[in-house]
Amino acid sequence: MKLILLIIVGVYITLVAALYLLQRSVLFHPDPTRPDPADFGVGEMQVVTLDTEDGLRLLAWWSPPANETLPVLLFFHGNAGHIGYRSEKLRPYLNRRWGVLLVAWRGYSGNPGQPSEPGLYADGRAALAFLVEREIAPWRQIAYGESLGAAVAVEMARKTKFGAIILEAPFTSVLHIAQLIFPFIPVRPLIRDKFASIEKLSEIRSPLMVIHGEADSVVPVSHGHRLYDAANEPKLKYIVPGAGHNDLQNFGLENKVINFINSYMKLDEYYISSTIGIE
Repeated sequence: MKLILLIIVGVYITLVAALYLLQRSVLFHPDPTRPDPADFGVGEMQVVTLDTEDGLRLLAWWSPPANETLPVLLFFHGNAGHIGYRSEKLRPYLNRRWGVLLVAWRGYSGNPGQPSEPGLYADGRAALAFLVEREIAPWRQIAYGESLGAAVAVEMARKTKFGAIILEAPFTSVLHIAQLIFPFIPVRPLIRDKFASIEKLSEIRSPLMVIHGEADSVVPVSHGHRLYDAANEPKLKYIVPGAGHNDLQNFGLENKVINFINSYMKLDEYYISSTIGIE
């Protein structure tokens, strides 16, 4: 019995140690391929570079707005793949001649560096600096975060009052996800990158929209409900029946997003004026 107990304890300790040492490999799944906009159907987007405060030069795709009244969508992608896989989500906003800045994280899309919570926040600040250099006022900026990117959008919104914030399939914190997956391990002291959005929403005053698939098997829909409840007004929750974690765009998501943004930025008249004469 002692031997069996020692084996069980040894396996448990090994599992805990592996979780601690390999947690960033579990959390981040970068595709190091450097994509080209034309290969992903957004050839009008420019390849630009974002300079981070810790000296990295990051790939991003940029399309300026058609005029100075239209918003700029600042898109923070999730934990897997590269930015090319998000091009389909961007098309509705590009078609409206909005500005779009698609940020590639460190370690993703051929970028240098290794992803981490502090690192992704630095990447987000580099994106904001890029927009400041182009004189895009914060009220025209729409912070759109997808899954892990939603946590970055929330962090950026602590010090910037955006025109709106869109959180797609967000989680309350990495800690809560880890507790769900590993209920038998005391994960709280082990987690390095917490991305604890639930603790920050009380600081945010921008109009906020939470979108979640009711059938999300990666981040349970309860996370969306909890984030919405913690947020200040004005806010909107859109729970999509039948949708999972990665297929929300198949349910007419962009129309809901555009209507939400338009309700706070009064864009219809600007959209009409900006597209006169454009085929």
